Amino acid sequence: MIDRRQFFLAITALLSELAFSKNPNERLLLRAIPSSGERIPVIGMGTSRTFDLKPDENFGQLAEVLESFFIGGGTVIDSSPMYGNAESTIGNLLNQLDFPHRYFAATKVWKTGKEEGIEQMLLSKKRMNVKKLDLIAVHNLVDWKTHLSTLKKWKEEGRVRYIGITTSHGRYRSELIKIMQTEEIDFVQFSYNIEDRDAEFDLFPLARRRGIATMINRPFKRGSLFKITKDQSLPEVAKDLEVYSWAQFFLKFILSNPAVTNIIPATSKKYHMIDNMKANKGVIPTPIQRQEMLNAFMRIRNNF
Repeated sequence: MIDRRQFFLAITALLSELAFSKNPNERLLLRAIPSSGERIPVIGMGTSRTFDLKPDENFGQLAEVLESFFIGGGTVIDSSPMYGNAESTIGNLLNQLDFPHRYFAATKVWKTGKEEGIEQMLLSKKRMNVKKLDLIAVHNLVDWKTHLSTLKKWKEEGRVRYIGITTSHGRYRSELIKIMQTEEIDFVQFSYNIEDRDAEFDLFPLARRRGIATMINRPFKRGSLFKITKDQSLPEVAKDLEVYSWAQFFLKFILSNPAVTNIIPATSKKYHMIDNMKANKGVIPTPIQRQEMLNAFMRIRNNF
């Protein structure tokens, strides 16, 4: 019997081979963080609503979800103190899995006040079971001037690798744009999907000009996209892209935007995670294919 550590070492070696595979349909998709050039897998994992378990609850199902994420080539895990016990659940599961390599730990600060923010960020690091957080972003712009000041200092001191700002569902858009225009940040997180595409007109062009990585939340619009496409067959363009589910279809559409750095779908089901991670490799739709995908979805949407 192979133990978990040997298993993960074998998987890591396999993924390293896939990252440099000559077969485009097997190649892991990586994109660079503009401020550093570091390349990360395009599909990450969110933890909102899905990893908020109490310490005495059974973590077995989520352990399988996390294993499937790593096997699929994922490294970026996004959480927040706003998500209940999600940070602690991630940290506890990593202890159980004995995963041998660092993951990309991303979380947020969601407090008012400098000292309160520092206390929360230190607690997040402990909960997520890492020596250093890779990314800390100010959650939904809460007291953002105070926290960005702290985070810039922490980055200079090497206490965090990247800093950023987040919002979701189109909130605080004008203020978010001003922050992106004036502040030196590495990441911005916002909502974007095949139905909600407003970010194409302002946030994405600005992020590209300013060299800011984009992390995309709500890629399935909290599941509402699947209600629209329920019982609908995938369009012909999906065959050319080797896309075999609507989840893969929606994720590949997002990835067809070159300004997208990372996407963080959340799930508590193993088979959904396996499905999502299939979008982490293969080909990226061309502009023509992207338009075909959009046209096909809108035909279904208009008849919904």
